[in-house]
Amino acid sequence: MAADSPLMALFGRSPVKPIQEHIKKAHACAERLLDFYDTAVSGDYQAAEQVRLDIAGLEKDADKLKKDIRVHLPNSLFMPVPRSDLLELVTQQDRLANRAKDIAGIMVGREMAIPAPMQPLMREYLEAAIATSAKAAAALAELDELFETGFGTKEITLVSKLIDALDDQEHRTDELEINIRKALRAVELDHPPIEVMFLYRVIELIGDLADVAQRVGARLQILMAR
Repeated sequence: MAADSPLMALFGRSPVKPIQEHIKKAHACAERLLDFYDTAVSGDYQAAEQVRLDIAGLEKDADKLKKDIRVHLPNSLFMPVPRSDLLELVTQQDRLANRAKDIAGIMVGREMAIPAPMQPLMREYLEAAIATSAKAAAALAELDELFETGFGTKEITLVSKLIDALDDQEHRTDELEINIRKALRAVELDHPPIEVMFLYRVIELIGDLADVAQRVGARLQILMAR
């Protein structure tokens, strides 16, 4: 559907732009996790709490955008895809922000110490998960072009390649998750069991961050298949 189509004029503002703004905000939550991690690993949990508050503020902004989209997204016969599919896409995007907030919240709440032998690998694992989120955001950056070209073949090919790269990055994160779990197992007897349990939970949530990003890509694929 062309950008200047009379049908597009019926929608008022683009129904896609707010969705793109939402994933930018959700990904910003994930990006801040690196600063949070570096501060937490240094042992300065007062500073880490400030970063956690930044993440919580971004998550709150994303949540407000999600609610605005649900209220204002057109419910029109002229939409190129079902409204329900776009709402499900936003739901998955919102989970990126939620996972980032959860990771920071658990670590601050426990003032968690990452065992020194694990710290570089844990950071690499977190970077990989955040990179997966970044690739999801890059794919969604093309959503307006998909709409404006009427889901043309050239644009679908481009977005499909972006989603393939997203899937590859998620697979890399999975491999790193296996390695970080092995690293924790190697030192777990040297640490209090309750701390080890929460470390495993943080590892799980970081992996889930990447999984959610992949599900965002999967929802985008469903849109293109309509």
